[in-house]
Amino acid sequence: MALDKGPGNTVAQLGARPVEPGPAGMPPYTGRLLAWSFAIGVIPPIVLIAALSTKSLFLLDYVHVITGGTWTGFDVFMGVVMSRIMRSLEIQQRVEVAKRLTPTTFFILPSLAAVAITSGIYLAQSLGKFDLSSPWIIAAGIVVLILAAQGFGVFMPNGVRIFIELAKLKPDTSKIARLNMRNIRLAGSQAVFQVIIILIMAHLAIY
Repeated sequence: MALDKGPGNTVAQLGARPVEPGPAGMPPYTGRLLAWSFAIGVIPPIVLIAALSTKSLFLLDYVHVITGGTWTGFDVFMGVVMSRIMRSLEIQQRVEVAKRLTPTTFFILPSLAAVAITSGIYLAQSLGKFDLSSPWIIAAGIVVLILAAQGFGVFMPNGVRIFIELAKLKPDTSKIARLNMRNIRLAGSQAVFQVIIILIMAHLAIY
């Protein structure tokens, strides 16, 4: 029997919400969120290049502080707030969050991490603090290596795996939810290491 398309019996009233697939079968908003993430993600490297080109210590310090602070703040929020929210959601609700969270952060977070680390090294060299024999510099280097390994070795590959799953005709929702939750927990552990490296930087700035 054909559906009555009159005002009293619309598709919306029946609860159906048809969504046309986007590129590679992914949700249509994925491409838009990826483009937005990329557009924001290219800003920190551009400002870092400007700081290095002009040899502006002020701009270099600003880039380091803003990218490092934003990176740390995001990880603290994800680990402390989002992890508790996600645990209270059903699997399908977690998947809906992952569909939007993963493309939104895919380029921004690696950009923040890379620029914060790179600008920190240049800043330490400019201030004469980059002494490889110093236990504080060694400790900072170890923490940075751990953060880089987590971010580029686990966080980003998990994001790619989520995209691959979303592109399937029948995505494994439990896998998407699991990978997204893994990234959120990882962000929480990164926040701990970032608090440690901030402590190290505070020591280097004073002594």
